[in-house]
Amino acid sequence: MTDSTVDAAADLRDPDDLRRRAGVRGDPDRDQHFLVDDRVLDRIPSYLPDDADTTHLLEIGGGTGALTDRLLRVADEVTVVERDPPLSAFLREEFREAVDAGRLHVVEGDALDVDVPDFTASVSNLPYGISSEITFRLLPAERPLVLMFQREFGERMAAEPGTDAYGRLSVSAQHYADVEVVEIVPPTAFDPAPAVESAIVRLRPRAPEYVVDDEAFFFDFVKALFTQRRKTIRNGIRNTAHISGLEDPEAVVDAVESADGDLLRARAGSLTPAEFAELTAIADEHGR
Repeated sequence: MTDSTVDAAADLRDPDDLRRRAGVRGDPDRDQHFLVDDRVLDRIPSYLPDDADTTHLLEIGGGTGALTDRLLRVADEVTVVERDPPLSAFLREEFREAVDAGRLHVVEGDALDVDVPDFTASVSNLPYGISSEITFRLLPAERPLVLMFQREFGERMAAEPGTDAYGRLSVSAQHYADVEVVEIVPPTAFDPAPAVESAIVRLRPRAPEYVVDDEAFFFDFVKALFTQRRKTIRNGIRNTAHISGLEDPEAVVDAVESADGDLLRARAGSLTPAEFAELTAIADEHGR
């Protein structure tokens, strides 16, 4: 480790000191678990892809600013969204120099409701209760994401076809990005400690290898088939028209039989996103 690296590490704010200055304690009932392990905090920004543009980083759920402090070391500009008014006020005061310099913008409000600014990448320890909704708000922006989730959720996002964890979440996330779990974080890294392990997930945006004309229908169709994941695709199409919105599921079954009968004998958990896209195109043409 070089002298400059040691000096930079020494200058970083201590997460326990930040919480004491903010005068807050975590509240599991409000989904508040503060990340207090310096080593994990220091690693999180390093999981951004090497070619990621760090001009303007977005952080969802700033808390007392332990991760915000690290992001300001690697970014030209940071926008942090924090829903708790006292914490928003603390962030503005604690990082007043960065705020006054125009390098830090604190947006007070729910990340599902506020206007999210243009950003070049997002690095966030997400509130777990709304992590899915936030993630699928960020993914269409086609920016690199490094996000913390509950371990089970993160592993489901990254799961491959044919595994128990693979499901609707896997297909939906991998439609937008390459998904990789880069670190498992123990409960002891947080205060208060959550009941489960966490996972840091890197999402690299990329265009899918297939074409989907109607994304909303694609996601509805995938959702429908996974409600019948133990049944064949043939029966799944027939049984879930009320979810997928198909008007003529039998016509879809007949069309899939003509195009690729093996798909009808498969089950949802074994199909790749590209195969779901193939099914969706047939269903869109023949069943709506």
